[in-house]
Amino acid sequence: MFFRRFTYSMFVLLGVVVLVFLLFQGFGDPARLVMGQRADQKTRENIRKDLGLDQPRWKQFLYYVNDISPICVHHGNTIRDKQLKGIFFGNGDWKFGFKRPYLRRSYQTRREVGEMIAGALPGTLLLASAAIIFATIMGIAAGVLSAVYKDTWVDGTTIFASILGISAPSFFMAIAIAYLFGFLLHDITGLYMTGSWFDLDSTTGKPFLSLGNLWLPAITLGIRPLAIIAQLTRASLLDTLQQDYVRTAVAKGLPRWKVIWKHALRNALNPVITAITGWFAELLAGAFFVEYIFGWKGLGKLTVDALAQLDFPVVMGAVLVSACFFVLVNFLADVLYRWVDPRMREIR
Repeated sequence: MFFRRFTYSMFVLLGVVVLVFLLFQGFGDPARLVMGQRADQKTRENIRKDLGLDQPRWKQFLYYVNDISPICVHHGNTIRDKQLKGIFFGNGDWKFGFKRPYLRRSYQTRREVGEMIAGALPGTLLLASAAIIFATIMGIAAGVLSAVYKDTWVDGTTIFASILGISAPSFFMAIAIAYLFGFLLHDITGLYMTGSWFDLDSTTGKPFLSLGNLWLPAITLGIRPLAIIAQLTRASLLDTLQQDYVRTAVAKGLPRWKVIWKHALRNALNPVITAITGWFAELLAGAFFVEYIFGWKGLGKLTVDALAQLDFPVVMGAVLVSACFFVLVNFLADVLYRWVDPRMREIR
Protein backbone atom coordinates (compact mmCIF):
# COMPACT_ATOMS: atom_id res chain seq x y z
CA MET A 1 0.00 0.00 0.00
CA PHE A 2 2.79 2.41 0.90
CA PHE A 3 4.60 1.65 -2.35
CA ARG A 4 1.43 2.44 -4.28
CA ARG A 5 1.00 5.68 -2.37
CA PHE A 6 4.63 6.58 -2.97
CA THR A 7 4.28 5.98 -6.72
CA TYR A 8 1.11 8.05 -6.84
CA SER A 9 2.83 10.86 -4.91
CA MET A 10 5.77 10.90 -7.32
CA PHE A 11 3.39 11.28 -10.26
CA VAL A 12 1.66 14.15 -8.44
CA LEU A 13 5.00 15.90 -7.89
CA LEU A 14 5.96 15.36 -11.52
CA GLY A 15 2.68 16.93 -12.61
CA VAL A 16 3.34 19.92 -10.35
CA VAL A 17 6.85 20.31 -11.81
CA VAL A 18 5.50 20.29 -15.38
CA LEU A 19 2.75 22.78 -14.54
CA VAL A 20 5.10 25.12 -12.66
CA PHE A 21 7.63 25.08 -15.49
CA LEU A 22 5.00 25.78 -18.16
CA LEU A 23 3.38 28.60 -16.20
CA PHE A 24 6.50 30.50 -15.17
CA GLN A 25 9.09 29.64 -17.80
CA GLY A 26 7.52 27.82 -20.70
CA PHE A 27 5.51 30.73 -22.14
CA GLY A 28 7.56 33.80 -21.28
CA ASP A 29 11.07 35.23 -21.56
CA PRO A 30 12.63 35.42 -18.08
CA ALA A 31 15.60 37.35 -19.54
CA ARG A 32 13.30 40.38 -19.85
CA LEU A 33 12.41 40.07 -16.17
CA VAL A 34 16.07 40.14 -15.19
CA MET A 35 17.18 43.06 -17.38
CA GLY A 36 13.88 44.83 -18.07
CA GLN A 37 12.19 45.84 -21.30
CA ARG A 38 14.87 48.38 -22.28
CA ALA A 39 17.90 46.06 -22.15
CA ASP A 40 19.89 45.87 -25.39
CA GLN A 41 19.77 42.71 -27.47
CA LYS A 42 23.35 41.61 -26.76
CA THR A 43 22.93 41.87 -22.99
CA ARG A 44 19.66 39.99 -23.19
CA GLU A 45 21.29 37.20 -25.21
CA ASN A 46 24.06 36.88 -22.62
CA ILE A 47 21.48 36.59 -19.86
CA ARG A 48 19.56 33.99 -21.84
CA LYS A 49 22.74 31.95 -22.30
CA ASP A 50 23.65 32.26 -18.61
CA LEU A 51 20.17 31.03 -17.59
CA GLY A 52 20.10 28.29 -20.24
CA LEU A 53 17.20 29.98 -22.05
CA ASP A 54 18.90 29.71 -25.42
CA GLN A 55 18.11 25.98 -25.47
CA PRO A 56 14.89 24.39 -26.78
CA ARG A 57 12.02 24.26 -24.30
CA TRP A 58 12.19 20.48 -23.87
CA LYS A 59 15.89 20.72 -23.03
CA GLN A 60 15.23 23.58 -20.59
CA PHE A 61 12.68 21.37 -18.86
CA LEU A 62 15.14 18.47 -18.58
CA TYR A 63 17.76 20.83 -17.12
CA TYR A 64 15.21 22.12 -14.63
CA VAL A 65 14.20 18.60 -13.53
CA ASN A 66 17.89 17.69 -13.24
CA ASP A 67 18.48 20.71 -10.99
CA ILE A 68 15.58 20.14 -8.61
CA SER A 69 15.96 16.35 -8.44
CA PRO A 70 18.10 14.79 -5.67
CA ILE A 71 19.43 12.33 -8.30
CA CYS A 72 21.30 14.13 -11.06
CA VAL A 73 23.64 13.94 -14.03
CA HIS A 74 25.91 16.93 -14.72
CA HIS A 75 28.43 17.79 -17.37
CA GLY A 76 31.63 19.83 -17.14
CA ASN A 77 31.89 22.53 -14.48
CA THR A 78 28.18 22.90 -13.71
CA ILE A 79 28.65 21.32 -10.27
CA ARG A 80 31.23 23.95 -9.38
CA ASP A 81 29.43 26.84 -11.10
CA LYS A 82 26.13 26.11 -9.37
CA GLN A 83 27.91 25.26 -6.08
CA LEU A 84 26.02 22.00 -5.81
CA LYS A 85 26.47 20.06 -2.57
CA GLY A 86 26.30 16.28 -2.59
CA ILE A 87 28.08 13.07 -3.52
CA PHE A 88 29.19 12.72 -7.14
CA PHE A 89 30.80 9.87 -9.07
CA GLY A 90 32.79 9.91 -12.30
CA ASN A 91 36.20 11.09 -13.39
CA GLY A 92 35.33 12.46 -16.84
CA ASP A 93 33.18 15.38 -17.92
CA TRP A 94 29.97 13.56 -17.05
CA LYS A 95 29.24 12.99 -13.35
CA PHE A 96 26.37 11.17 -11.65
CA GLY A 97 25.43 11.69 -8.02
CA PHE A 98 23.08 12.58 -5.23
CA LYS A 99 22.69 16.17 -4.16
CA ARG A 100 20.54 18.68 -2.38
CA PRO A 101 17.82 19.93 -4.78
CA TYR A 102 18.97 23.11 -6.50
CA LEU A 103 16.10 25.59 -6.90
CA ARG A 104 18.26 28.06 -8.85
CA ARG A 105 18.82 31.72 -8.03
CA SER A 106 16.56 34.71 -7.56
CA TYR A 107 16.34 37.09 -10.51
CA GLN A 108 16.36 40.09 -8.20
CA THR A 109 18.81 39.29 -5.39
CA ARG A 110 20.89 36.52 -7.07
CA ARG A 111 20.63 34.56 -3.83
CA GLU A 112 19.93 30.83 -3.93
CA VAL A 113 16.20 30.21 -3.79
CA GLY A 114 16.76 27.25 -1.45
CA GLU A 115 18.43 29.50 1.11
CA MET A 116 15.64 32.08 0.86
CA ILE A 117 12.97 29.41 1.37
CA ALA A 118 14.94 27.84 4.25
CA GLY A 119 14.96 31.22 5.98
CA ALA A 120 11.22 31.76 5.50
CA LEU A 121 9.98 28.21 6.11
CA PRO A 122 10.35 28.16 9.94
CA GLY A 123 7.94 31.09 10.21
CA THR A 124 5.32 29.32 8.09
CA LEU A 125 5.78 26.02 9.95
CA LEU A 126 5.37 27.79 13.29
CA LEU A 127 2.27 29.67 12.14
CA ALA A 128 0.61 26.66 10.49
CA SER A 129 1.37 24.40 13.49
CA ALA A 130 -0.07 26.90 15.96
CA ALA A 131 -3.16 27.40 13.77
CA ILE A 132 -3.87 23.67 13.33
CA ILE A 133 -3.29 22.93 17.04
CA PHE A 134 -5.73 25.69 17.96
CA ALA A 135 -8.25 24.47 15.36
CA THR A 136 -7.91 20.80 16.38
CA ILE A 137 -8.35 21.31 20.12
CA MET A 138 -11.19 23.79 19.84
CA GLY A 139 -12.84 22.03 16.89
CA ILE A 140 -12.93 18.56 18.46
CA ALA A 141 -14.13 19.99 21.79
CA ALA A 142 -16.88 21.98 20.06
CA GLY A 143 -17.90 18.97 17.95
CA VAL A 144 -18.12 16.67 20.97
CA LEU A 145 -20.20 19.18 22.94
CA SER A 146 -22.48 19.68 19.95
CA ALA A 147 -23.01 15.92 19.54
CA VAL A 148 -23.51 15.24 23.25
CA TYR A 149 -25.99 18.13 23.62
CA LYS A 150 -27.74 17.58 20.30
CA ASP A 151 -30.78 19.77 19.56
CA THR A 152 -29.97 22.17 22.40
CA TRP A 153 -28.74 25.77 22.35
CA VAL A 154 -25.16 24.45 22.58
CA ASP A 155 -25.63 22.47 19.37
CA GLY A 156 -27.34 25.36 17.59
CA THR A 157 -24.67 27.85 18.61
CA THR A 158 -21.88 25.53 17.45
CA ILE A 159 -23.50 24.91 14.06
CA PHE A 160 -24.18 28.63 13.53
CA ALA A 161 -20.63 29.61 14.51
CA SER A 162 -19.10 26.92 12.28
CA ILE A 163 -21.14 28.10 9.28
CA LEU A 164 -19.88 31.65 9.86
CA GLY A 165 -16.31 30.37 10.16
CA ILE A 166 -16.52 28.45 6.88
CA SER A 167 -18.15 31.34 5.02
CA ALA A 168 -15.76 34.09 6.12
CA PRO A 169 -12.80 34.62 3.72
CA SER A 170 -9.38 34.48 5.39
CA PHE A 171 -8.22 37.84 4.03
CA PHE A 172 -11.35 39.57 5.38
CA MET A 173 -11.00 37.93 8.79
CA ALA A 174 -7.30 38.86 8.86
CA ILE A 175 -8.06 42.54 8.26
CA ALA A 176 -10.95 42.57 10.76
CA ILE A 177 -9.04 40.75 13.52
CA ALA A 178 -5.89 42.81 13.00
CA TYR A 179 -7.84 46.07 13.18
CA LEU A 180 -10.03 45.05 16.12
CA PHE A 181 -7.55 43.32 18.42
CA GLY A 182 -4.31 44.85 17.21
CA PHE A 183 -5.47 48.48 16.90
CA LEU A 184 -8.76 49.29 18.63
CA LEU A 185 -8.22 46.96 21.61
CA HIS A 186 -4.41 47.15 21.64
CA ASP A 187 -4.32 48.67 25.15
CA ILE A 188 -6.26 45.66 26.47
CA THR A 189 -4.77 42.82 24.41
CA GLY A 190 -1.21 44.13 24.13
CA LEU A 191 -1.11 42.73 20.58
CA TYR A 192 0.05 44.47 17.42
CA MET A 193 -1.47 44.61 13.94
CA THR A 194 1.76 43.42 12.33
CA GLY A 195 4.82 41.53 13.52
CA SER A 196 6.79 38.40 12.84
CA TRP A 197 8.05 35.46 14.90
CA PHE A 198 11.23 37.33 15.77
CA ASP A 199 11.98 40.93 16.71
CA LEU A 200 15.20 42.89 16.92
CA ASP A 201 16.50 43.98 20.31
CA SER A 202 16.60 47.78 20.35
CA THR A 203 19.86 47.77 22.34
CA THR A 204 21.95 44.98 20.82
CA GLY A 205 20.23 44.68 17.43
CA LYS A 206 20.10 40.89 17.79
CA PRO A 207 16.93 38.93 16.87
CA PHE A 208 14.90 37.25 19.60
CA LEU A 209 11.82 35.01 19.60
CA SER A 210 8.57 36.97 19.89
CA LEU A 211 5.61 34.60 20.16
CA GLY A 212 3.23 37.42 21.13
CA ASN A 213 2.88 38.24 17.44
CA LEU A 214 1.73 34.66 16.77
CA TRP A 215 -1.70 34.91 18.40
CA LEU A 216 -3.65 36.97 15.86
CA PRO A 217 -2.42 35.31 12.62
CA ALA A 218 -2.70 31.81 14.15
CA ILE A 219 -6.29 32.37 15.28
CA THR A 220 -7.18 33.95 11.93
CA LEU A 221 -5.67 31.06 9.99
CA GLY A 222 -7.30 28.48 12.25
CA ILE A 223 -10.90 29.73 12.04
CA ARG A 224 -11.93 27.86 8.87
CA PRO A 225 -10.34 24.49 9.75
CA LEU A 226 -11.80 24.83 13.27
CA ALA A 227 -15.29 25.17 11.83
CA ILE A 228 -14.89 22.17 9.51
CA ILE A 229 -13.32 19.99 12.23
CA ALA A 230 -16.20 20.84 14.58
CA GLN A 231 -18.84 19.84 12.03
CA LEU A 232 -17.02 16.64 11.03
CA THR A 233 -16.54 15.63 14.67
CA ARG A 234 -20.19 16.23 15.42
CA ALA A 235 -21.47 14.24 12.42
CA SER A 236 -19.04 11.35 12.87
CA LEU A 237 -19.60 11.10 16.63
CA LEU A 238 -23.39 11.11 16.26
CA ASP A 239 -23.07 8.20 13.82
CA THR A 240 -20.66 6.31 16.09
CA LEU A 241 -22.89 6.73 19.15
CA GLN A 242 -25.56 4.70 17.32
CA GLN A 243 -23.28 1.70 16.86
CA ASP A 244 -23.94 -1.56 18.75
CA TYR A 245 -20.62 -1.64 20.62
CA VAL A 246 -21.32 1.82 22.07
CA ARG A 247 -24.77 0.73 23.21
CA THR A 248 -23.21 -2.36 24.77
CA ALA A 249 -20.70 -0.21 26.66
CA VAL A 250 -23.51 1.98 27.95
CA ALA A 251 -25.56 -1.09 28.96
CA LYS A 252 -22.59 -2.40 30.97
CA GLY A 253 -22.74 0.71 33.09
CA LEU A 254 -19.55 2.46 31.94
CA PRO A 255 -19.40 6.18 32.75
CA ARG A 256 -20.75 8.38 29.98
CA TRP A 257 -17.51 10.37 29.61
CA LYS A 258 -15.52 7.15 29.27
CA VAL A 259 -17.84 5.78 26.58
CA ILE A 260 -17.61 9.02 24.60
CA TRP A 261 -13.89 9.81 24.91
CA LYS A 262 -12.40 6.32 24.95
CA HIS A 263 -14.72 4.27 22.74
CA ALA A 264 -16.90 6.47 20.53
CA LEU A 265 -14.60 9.40 19.80
CA ARG A 266 -11.55 7.34 18.91
CA ASN A 267 -13.50 5.43 16.28
CA ALA A 268 -15.07 8.63 14.99
CA LEU A 269 -11.78 10.42 14.32
CA ASN A 270 -10.92 9.00 10.87
CA PRO A 271 -12.66 11.73 8.83
CA VAL A 272 -11.43 14.29 11.35
CA ILE A 273 -7.81 13.19 10.86
CA THR A 274 -8.30 13.47 7.12
CA ALA A 275 -9.48 17.05 7.59
CA ILE A 276 -6.67 17.91 10.01
CA THR A 277 -3.87 16.58 7.82
CA GLY A 278 -5.38 18.08 4.69
CA TRP A 279 -5.85 21.47 6.32
CA PHE A 280 -2.34 21.45 7.78
CA ALA A 281 -0.89 20.98 4.30
CA GLU A 282 -3.22 23.68 2.98
CA LEU A 283 -2.23 26.09 5.75
CA LEU A 284 1.43 25.60 4.87
CA ALA A 285 0.69 26.53 1.27
CA GLY A 286 -2.24 28.89 1.67
CA ALA A 287 -1.17 31.34 4.37
CA PHE A 288 -0.13 33.90 1.74
CA PHE A 289 -2.60 36.69 2.45
CA VAL A 290 -2.64 36.15 6.21
CA GLU A 291 1.15 36.37 6.37
CA TYR A 292 1.16 39.42 4.13
CA ILE A 293 -1.52 41.29 6.09
CA PHE A 294 0.08 40.59 9.47
CA GLY A 295 3.62 41.15 8.20
CA TRP A 296 4.56 37.61 9.24
CA LYS A 297 7.87 36.60 7.68
CA GLY A 298 7.11 33.22 6.17
CA LEU A 299 6.85 31.35 2.89
CA GLY A 300 3.59 33.07 1.96
CA LYS A 301 4.94 36.60 2.35
CA LEU A 302 8.10 35.61 0.49
CA THR A 303 6.00 34.32 -2.41
CA VAL A 304 3.73 37.38 -2.57
CA ASP A 305 6.74 39.71 -2.55
CA ALA A 306 8.39 37.60 -5.27
CA LEU A 307 5.25 37.75 -7.43
CA ALA A 308 5.15 41.52 -7.07
CA GLN A 309 8.75 41.67 -8.35
CA LEU A 310 8.20 38.99 -11.04
CA ASP A 311 10.89 36.90 -9.33
CA PHE A 312 9.66 33.60 -10.76
CA PRO A 313 12.41 31.21 -9.47
CA VAL A 314 11.36 32.07 -5.91
CA VAL A 315 7.69 31.47 -6.75
CA MET A 316 8.50 28.18 -8.50
CA GLY A 317 10.57 26.98 -5.56
CA ALA A 318 7.86 27.92 -3.04
CA VAL A 319 5.20 26.04 -5.02
CA LEU A 320 7.38 22.92 -5.25
CA VAL A 321 8.16 22.99 -1.52
CA SER A 322 4.44 23.32 -0.74
CA ALA A 323 3.66 20.36 -3.01
CA CYS A 324 6.28 18.25 -1.21
CA PHE A 325 4.61 19.08 2.10
CA PHE A 326 1.27 17.88 0.72
CA VAL A 327 2.85 14.54 -0.17
CA LEU A 328 4.55 14.22 3.22
CA VAL A 329 1.37 15.05 5.12
CA ASN A 330 -0.55 12.40 3.18
CA PHE A 331 1.97 9.77 4.26
CA LEU A 332 1.67 10.89 7.89
CA ALA A 333 -2.12 10.64 7.57
CA ASP A 334 -1.79 6.96 6.59
CA VAL A 335 0.31 6.30 9.69
CA LEU A 336 -2.22 8.07 11.92
CA TYR A 337 -5.09 6.05 10.42
CA ARG A 338 -3.43 2.82 11.48
CA TRP A 339 -2.71 4.11 14.97
CA VAL A 340 -6.22 5.48 15.62
CA ASP A 341 -8.29 2.75 13.93
CA PRO A 342 -7.04 -0.84 14.44
CA ARG A 343 -9.21 -1.98 11.51
CA MET A 344 -6.91 -0.11 9.13
CA ARG A 345 -3.94 -2.27 10.19
CA GLU A 346 -5.54 -5.26 8.52
CA ILE A 347 -5.57 -3.50 5.12
CA ARG A 348 -2.42 -4.25 3.13
